This record gives sequence, structure tokens and C-alpha cells, in this order.
Amino acid sequence: MARIRTVGLVVKRDRPRALRLARRVVSWLARRKIRVFADAEAGLSGVPALPKTELARRVDLLVVLGGDGTLLSIARRTDGRVPILGVNMGELGFLTAVTEREAMPMLARVLAGRYTTERRMTLATTLSRRGRAVRRVGAVNDVVITNGALARIVEFSVSVDDMPVTTYRADGLIVATPTGSTAYSLSAGGPIVEPSVRVIVLSPISPHTLSNRPVVLRPNAVVRIAVAKREQDALLTIDGQEGMPLQGGDVVEVREGRNAVSLIHSPNRTYFDVLRSKLGWGAR
Repeated sequence: MARIRTVGLVVKRDRPRALRLARRVVSWLARRKIRVFADAEAGLSGVPALPKTELARRVDLLVVLGGDGTLLSIARRTDGRVPILGVNMGELGFLTAVTEREAMPMLARVLAGRYTTERRMTLATTLSRRGRAVRRVGAVNDVVITNGALARIVEFSVSVDDMPVTTYRADGLIVATPTGSTAYSLSAGGPIVEPSVRVIVLSPISPHTLSNRPVVLRPNAVVRIAVAKREQDALLTIDGQEGMPLQGGDVVEVREGRNAVSLIHSPNRTYFDVLRSKLGWGAR
């Protein structure tokens, strides 16, 4: 493992505890002659600030102090080279499995090279309009097509590797990674997928035809979603954080991303420990 010389901090700025912990981390790293940069949105005074995309390119390690949403905001901007240490500042997260109390000891382990990472599959999405690509973006959790301001059914056709699957009339469709299988896809009835398994999950949202069920695809499948020409109120959302309006006739193509996300694994709990905690399994 390469020596860590620079660390990037991504902080949930509306959490005072996260800001306090960030200052402790900055002081601790400074004593060890490690340079620190902060996310420009963090509002962390006295630390050089960079936009998220540049931050992900400049550092050897990313430390996220917040929740799963905070981690997602930086994870899809990495090229898979930078390991991410996620520290949850509230309830235990699916992605931020290190607790606040464990943060400093875990950071010391990472700097000493005593850590392992989990490689999480990503998605690459292309939005095409009138035959021309107008937007390309990556996702860690999911790519979602839904109805917009009006709560009405959206019509769209889906093909896999140019083979027609079906035409949906539904509230939308979720294309999820294994990591995203415990997010929106789960609430739509999709399966829980162990995150080291590389698959693509299609989960329709409240389909008009009740026999439309979630489908699990191989990782190299290319999913093509064509919005019906008459549709005027549909929305494309990436990881629940980036949204863009869709027009009738738009085509959304989703495939496995070129770079996986590298998450530092907590030695104190397994993926199934997190599932039991988050989903209340075994509770009486």
C-alpha cells in the first residue's frame, strides 16, 4: 500500500459534531506532517478547500464525516484509486460503517497500512436526446427514472443488450448496483444483494402490471431505457442527489462503470452486522 501523504476531508456541515471531529482529525494529521484539504462545501476554516471533483483527484485518502449521503456525494467523483474511510455521525450506515468513537483509532490503522478495502461496483449512465449524448454521469447506488411534478404513470420501454424486455407503465424504474440494493430499490421490493457480487438490479416502481417484478442482470449487461415520445413529466435521478428533467423520446443507457469505489472496511463489524442493525432483524 502506498504511503498516505495527503488526506481529503468531506464533512456534513450541518452536524456540529462532525465539524468538531474534523478539527480533531486536522490537528492529529498536522502533527504527523500529513497535508489536509477540505471539501469546499464543508465550511472548515483554516484548511485549504477544493471542489469535490478536484479533491478526489488530489489526495491519497478521503475521510468522510457524515452519513451515507455525504459519502455518495464524493464517491461517484473518484476514479477508484482513492480509498474512502466513512465515519457515520448518526445511526450506523450501510456505507459509513465506522462509528464516531472508532474514527481516530481507525484512522491510525489506515495510516499504518493495517486496513482492507471493499471494491463496490458503479454504474455509468448516458442520457441521449434526438440521437445525441447530452449528459454522462456515474452512480454508486442507483439510476432512477420517475414521474416528475405530476403523480402520474410514466411509460418507457426497456431493452438489455438490444433485446427487448418489456414496456413499463409505472411510477418509474430503479437501476441499482449491489450497494444500491439496500437503498431505494429495497423499498420498491428489490432484492438485497451482497455488495461483492457484481450484478445490475432492475426494480420497477409501482408498476401498472403486477407481474412486472425485479430482475437481476449480469454486470456486463447494457440497459437501454427509452421514454415514450408523449411523456413530458419524467425525471432522471442519480444516487438521489443529482436530478435532470427528461423529455419524450429521451434514451437513458446504463452499464457497469469503468472504476469501482474503494471503501475501507471496518474490522469491527460485517456487512450482515450492519443489515441486522439497520433493518432490525432479530429484534423482538
